[in-house]
Amino acid sequence: QVQLVESGGGSVQAGGSLRLSCAVSVYSSVNCMAWFRQAPGKEREGVAFISSGGGSTYYADSVKGRFTISKDNAKNILYLQMNSLKPEDSAMYYCAADDQRTAYQALEGYMDYWGKGTLVTISS
Repeated sequence: QVQLVESGGGSVQAGGSLRLSCAVSVYSSVNCMAWFRQAPGKEREGVAFISSGGGSTYYADSVKGRFTISKDNAKNILYLQMNSLKPEDSAMYYCAADDQRTAYQALEGYMDYWGKGTLVTISS
């Protein structure tokens, strides 16, 4: 059973940066990984996706050019570097992983494993 534990959330002012981390318990078994977010009263949104080898990445239009997803295979950690943060980026951010789906297929939003989330709050 894959377990995902997020960290790195917090409160920053608009224009600032945060780096989210996701520790993966069984790294080798997952195929793709992703970050999702959900703000109060809104639907969950896929933010960034990465393939098992890290060669393919996809981003929501709202974060392109500001967020970067990456993996440290040696440490079994997934990252989300978030720069130029905006108040509309405020949400609970979730790490997710899937055993079979490719990063492209994961854009549909269905993943096998989910973390409990880390809260990001951006003030104007």
